[in-house]
Amino acid sequence: MADYFAPGVYVEEVPSAVKPIAGVGTSTAGFVGVAADIAATDMPLNPAGGNYTQATAGVAQPINGWEEFRKKFGDFCEDNQYLAHSVYGFFNNGGTRCWVIRVASVDDVSDAIDKFNELDEIAIVAAPLPPDTDQDALNAIHSKLVSHCQLLEDRVAILDCTRDIASDNLVISTDDSGIWRPAANPKGYGAFYFPWIEVADPLQSAGTRIAVPPSGHLAGIYARSDAQRGVHKAPANEVVMGALGLKYRVSKSLQASLNPLAVNCIREFNGTIKVWGARTLASDPNGDPEWKYINVRRLINYLRESIDEGTQWVVFEPNDMALWAKINRNITAFLTNVWRAGALFGSTPQQAFYVKCDAETNPSEVRDLGQVVTEIGVAVVKPAEFVIFRISQWAGPSK
Repeated sequence: MADYFAPGVYVEEVPSAVKPIAGVGTSTAGFVGVAADIAATDMPLNPAGGNYTQATAGVAQPINGWEEFRKKFGDFCEDNQYLAHSVYGFFNNGGTRCWVIRVASVDDVSDAIDKFNELDEIAIVAAPLPPDTDQDALNAIHSKLVSHCQLLEDRVAILDCTRDIASDNLVISTDDSGIWRPAANPKGYGAFYFPWIEVADPLQSAGTRIAVPPSGHLAGIYARSDAQRGVHKAPANEVVMGALGLKYRVSKSLQASLNPLAVNCIREFNGTIKVWGARTLASDPNGDPEWKYINVRRLINYLRESIDEGTQWVVFEPNDMALWAKINRNITAFLTNVWRAGALFGSTPQQAFYVKCDAETNPSEVRDLGQVVTEIGVAVVKPAEFVIFRISQWAGPSK
């Protein structure tokens, strides 16, 4: 402390013992879709004023509203309508920000997904494709989306079914006669939805409908649910804004057979279209039941990324007991707020989570590697049952 000799008020800058952890965003979406090169003069609903300049194919574009999408990708037309309907549905259902990549053909989608690797803010990815997409190509794109999410561990994929199936054979199938569901993903990084939804077709006469993939609308519902209730709330029993009908009607008995197989159904209740499922591909019999619900997967993504980003200050700090105490204190404060928001089960913080950063998690061999390891357990399924993950920061070699 400085020495003061004259009476008065003095201001000092002192380091804070608490370094609050801020929660990361969970609602930014990333879309890849087919939109051929289109001249402004050929755009049927071109934005007024001639301010349409088509975005470069294969380049991710930030979009903060439907009008911005129109200026960069054009309005609804035959060559981009499925991407356009998906982005429109995203904003109409509560989405506020997304990144969009247009490609000239379905063959370019898988490579375009890699462009999202460098965009940390994305938390949801989808690829709304035309109905004539080959089944093998669709399967490969689904696999790419899920593996992309599992690699980065900070996002989930919303997967669309095919538009057309044999209406008398609504079953999980390995041929073209039924619903072809993606392979199980043990860690639950993908959620699969059925069927396509029907929306108004602005390119046709009033009252005409068009069936579109639901992933864009669902991404908007995820964002809306996050804003209203939090990422821990399952994005189900939610109204699909803009949906006028369904390509196939789903009965209660049909859903009873599809739900255990990780097919999330979209259903009609008294004229209202609602999402009626919140399972991941881990709820498949070959998956891991620990990750069977999409809200659990997304909550853990949120906690992991928030804590990871909020503890970057530990890098190059002395790896000692004082550092461990600070880490314990800051993460405990963050998780206490998460618990108070209703995201964790338990009547007390001690029942809802634990944080362990001490000599046991950081023995000498770990410290010699320049690492500080924190173990965190959170009760996201029911009280006293924990999903455990480990956070490790690189603190530099120990001297």
